[in-house]
Order: sequence, then structure tokens, then C-alpha cells
Amino acid sequence: MMNIMRNTKLNARTAAKEASHERIVSVAARAIRRSGYDGTGVADIMKEAGLTHGAFYAHFPSREAMLAEAATRACAEAAALTADVVASVPADQALASMLRAYLSPEHLKQVEMGCPLAALGSETARQAPEVRRVTTRHIKEMIDAIARQSPDWGQPGAHERALVTIATMVGTLMLARAVDEPALATSLCEAALTQLTKT
Repeated sequence: MMNIMRNTKLNARTAAKEASHERIVSVAARAIRRSGYDGTGVADIMKEAGLTHGAFYAHFPSREAMLAEAATRACAEAAALTADVVASVPADQALASMLRAYLSPEHLKQVEMGCPLAALGSETARQAPEVRRVTTRHIKEMIDAIARQSPDWGQPGAHERALVTIATMVGTLMLARAVDEPALATSLCEAALTQLTKT
């Protein structure tokens, strides 16, 4: 009987710790996109997650480990949104739908929930190796997702077009978010979409 009670307490404690960890990562994934890596402090994350600053090291060995996990979550969220777009349309419309969603006014405004590459691109080169590894993996996955929409997928031309498409998408969104003129931001996105969807 004592073992059952002890196991129940341990399981409840483990579940509570996992829920807290999940909350921290979720908050951090939004925070890095909103404030950047350098603008995301441990104390602020823990406060927003409803936990004490001292509890941080029960979940992560370092700030860099938290940032890497937050980046992984942000990339997974972005990949899931892309997969949803692809699944919602016929195969021959997938690429155009992906591009329209990425360069949309909604995505432009959704910094906290949007593409982490556009939100964090200029900062990533100065981050710890584990953070850069997450970013590299996500870029490769995005390139593959774009290349798969090409009729000549698997050929060098499809891969090269995917590289240019990703660079254009991310660069356009970064610039559109950087300017303080909404009309210019819209023009940047519309021009890139027009060029990328030319057949």
C-alpha cells in the first residue's frame, strides 16, 4: 500500500514537473520570436510561466539549453502550420498556398507565433551552437518542404529553386517587419509573392 502511495506521489510530481517544463518552453518559444534571443531573460520567462526564477535549473542546465528547446518548439510550430496549409489544398496548389500564407498580412503581424527564421534570423549567427543547429535543421526541412512541391522534385533544379524561394520568403518577411510604413511592408510581400508564383 505504501509503495502505491509513493508511486502515485512520484507520478503526480513528475506530471507537474513535465507540465511546468512544457509551460516554460511554450512561453520561451513565443518570447524569443517577440523579443529576440538577447531580449529573452530567464527571470522574465519564469515569471510569465508562473514559476519562480529559482525553479529554472530544475528544468534546464543553462539558458542556452532553454533557448535551443524554445527554438525547436518555434520551428515545430512553424512546420506544423506549413503542413496544415499543404494538407488543405490540392497538390498542384500547395506551393502557391504556402507562399500566400507565409507572405500574408496575418503572418506579417503574428511575430510571436510566426516563422522563427524571420523573427530571429539576424541574431542566430551569434547564438550558441545548439541554437544554430536547431535553426540549420529547420532551414533544411523548409527547403525540402518547398522542393517537394516541384514537379521535378529530386532534381538539382528543384533544390536550387527551393533555396532561392526560402531566402526570398524569409528575407521579405524580415524587411517587411523592419519598416515603419505599412504600405511598404505590404508592397514588399506582394512583390515577392508575385515573383515567386510566376509560372
